[in-house]
Amino acid sequence: MEKTFTRIDTTETANTLIDSLKEKYGEIIFHQSGGCCDGSAPMCYPKSEFYLGGSDVEVGMTHGVHFYMGASQFSYWEHTHLTLDAIPGNGGQFSLENGTGMRFIIRSRLYSDEEWAYLSQHPVKHCG
Repeated sequence: MEKTFTRIDTTETANTLIDSLKEKYGEIIFHQSGGCCDGSAPMCYPKSEFYLGGSDVEVGMTHGVHFYMGASQFSYWEHTHLTLDAIPGNGGQFSLENGTGMRFIIRSRLYSDEEWAYLSQHPVKHCG
């Protein structure tokens, strides 16, 4: 059986915040556009209120939530494993965690050779 690897995971702190947001808003998604300021942070939206386009890719699913990224931003992060975490602070102006006293951040590390060998054969899905 082939070993599988993910492109994104979450911390327990992020999972707790995700659970509270799902309870309040229902289905949610994450998107990281790669723009400046708020756009460079992972943003959380109600699934029904965010439209994905051809310039977005699906990085993966973690803790029951889809994580998307702008394709141009993904080209910079393609060789890194992402971990969605939450720390004290203010979320992005339009991100659902704003006002909770917590904000989402991304931590990253380079893939191992074994992870990259697997993931290079399993490309991300382009949206739109």
